[in-house]
Amino acid sequence: MNLEQKIMTDLKTAMLAKDEKGLRSLRAIKAAIILAKTAEGANGVLKEEDELKLLQKLIKQRKDSLEIYRQQNRTDLAQKEQEEIDIIEKFLPKQLSADELKTILGNLITELGATSAADMGKVMSAATKQLAGKADGKTISAMVKDLLSK
Repeated sequence: MNLEQKIMTDLKTAMLAKDEKGLRSLRAIKAAIILAKTAEGANGVLKEEDELKLLQKLIKQRKDSLEIYRQQNRTDLAQKEQEEIDIIEKFLPKQLSADELKTILGNLITELGATSAADMGKVMSAATKQLAGKADGKTISAMVKDLLSK
């Protein structure tokens, strides 16, 4: 079952349950998928890696909004963003823990022979491909920077 089929199944379930949070989140995912599939050059098909990137993008947008709402003490809007993040995350692979991520990145740095911050681009390129959907890009970047500075 691909992502779009899972979304449709969950959307039907949310409709029957009158789950407003679920409906709002699932409709946003469905809309993003349709936009991506109809984008120029997409040929109406999304690969699994593109679906993961799409979900990560949706989560990143919501996390950015969440941060702004919290700064402005808009707990009502912040709560909605958090609810949507929680639902979207269900469609991503299990996220790596900090220790697992550090181990994988340490091995990757060793494999690539990276020794300084000048090698950050090379490490980030390989890391984002290898860890697609399993870790947030901002977290990967911060950890790579930290490991290369030691």
